[in-house]
Amino acid sequence: MEKNYNRDYLSELIRNNIRKYRKQNNLTQQNLADLTGLSHGYIRDLECPNRHKTPKVETLGKIAVALNVEIINLFEEDK
Repeated sequence: MEKNYNRDYLSELIRNNIRKYRKQNNLTQQNLADLTGLSHGYIRDLECPNRHKTPKVETLGKIAVALNVEIINLFEEDK
């Protein structure tokens, strides 16, 4: 089956992985915001299923560093 890496799919993938790694690190959305220099509202919107935020690569880099993961991990697909 061919994969369709459209904006909605990638947004969902990133959203789910940010939430997963944030919780694994026992961080609140506010903690993650503080570590990245982003606002709490922005982090909340990134994780919200009703919003389709597409963060810049630089923003994903900040989040990956704060979550202590490689940026590629934010694009992981559940198997």
